[in-house]
Amino acid sequence: MNYFKKMKSRWGIQSNWQLVIILVVFALTGISALYSRRFLFPLLGIESSDPFWFKTLIWAVTIFPMYNIFILIYAAMFGQFDFFWGRMKKMFERMVPHK
Repeated sequence: MNYFKKMKSRWGIQSNWQLVIILVVFALTGISALYSRRFLFPLLGIESSDPFWFKTLIWAVTIFPMYNIFILIYAAMFGQFDFFWGRMKKMFERMVPHK
């Protein structure tokens, strides 16, 4: 249970219920990304025999952005849009160098 207290403190949330909802959003997003890959890769003609680097590149260009869209959709559906939007903004700020 100590792990959950650390997560709540780090994320700045008070409620156990909100923590459960956030974890559900992460789970649904991951499942959706997995199924999207299963649908999208054959549609693009990518096969298991293709090189790993190629599949990874296609994943980064297609599935990674879709994951971010899915997470915002599920977050909005579960009333946690502000939480996830704030997290995404921080992530993108770290990825984009500032002057």
